[in-house]
Amino acid sequence: MSLNKSEIRNTFKSEDTEEYLDKVFYRPFGYYMALISKKLGITPNGVTIFSIFVGVLAGHLFYYQNLWINVIGILLLIWAEGLDSADGQLARMTNHKSRFGRILDGVGGNLWYISIYIHLCLRLINTGLSPAIFIIAVIAGVSQSIQCAVADHYRNFYTYFVQGREKSEIDDSSNLALEYPKLSWRKNFWKKFLMRMYINYTIEQEFVSRNTIILMRYFERYFDSKIPQSISTLFREKNKRLIKYYNILTSNTRMIVLFIALILNNIYIFAFFQIICLNLFLIYVVAKHEANSKAILDEAILISPEAI
Repeated sequence: MSLNKSEIRNTFKSEDTEEYLDKVFYRPFGYYMALISKKLGITPNGVTIFSIFVGVLAGHLFYYQNLWINVIGILLLIWAEGLDSADGQLARMTNHKSRFGRILDGVGGNLWYISIYIHLCLRLINTGLSPAIFIIAVIAGVSQSIQCAVADHYRNFYTYFVQGREKSEIDDSSNLALEYPKLSWRKNFWKKFLMRMYINYTIEQEFVSRNTIILMRYFERYFDSKIPQSISTLFREKNKRLIKYYNILTSNTRMIVLFIALILNNIYIFAFFQIICLNLFLIYVVAKHEANSKAILDEAILISPEAI
């Protein structure tokens, strides 16, 4: 089964926002698994659910202070990450994209790391550390949730302003809140449960991106979401260099540091990177992106809707 580079690129969310490691490894790997899944009739959600089991199992293997067992866990987590790429690629390939598929995908990644944090804590407790280490794990987990939410939100904003509304996956918590009561706990328990989690996730994103949301709503109100080319170009110029920081806040860099910590048998490396280093990146990214959005809005106000 040959891999066609142009076909793989067609399954990218956005060429600009793809990480280097994704382009050279996870997207080709995911594309191969997406083709197999399509041939076997497996749905994108089926791939996502399988990735959850693989990722959770990987987390369990990090409990053991045995390098080879940890290496197996690392390989499983890499496989889970490849499956996480494959489900989205399969959805775009078969045009089976859905909001609940995206929500399930996000929940899946959270379950991997819940398993990882729990088993790393138990591993440290076995060395004589106090169970209070779970407090550090909760701080790390909450930090990761915010970091990933913000990075995903800003990458979606980048796609919205540079490539257009139809390419973006931005959701509004107020619109989601209107849809939420329509789902029945009795008939749609899991969908309603996931929707509640997603609304909270979206509120979390919106809390730190107020200027960017004001900018987006300005174009929704006065331009019917049609972004003038001059604004699209300006947004790209100002924010393209921030993409590498968005990407640091997501999975790949975090996983590399985790793997190094496991190989060196020093879990504190991962905790320090997660809580200190990535939160500093987060503060910088939010401050810079929001300042850019304010400056772009000032430029946008000078353009009349008739100009496009």
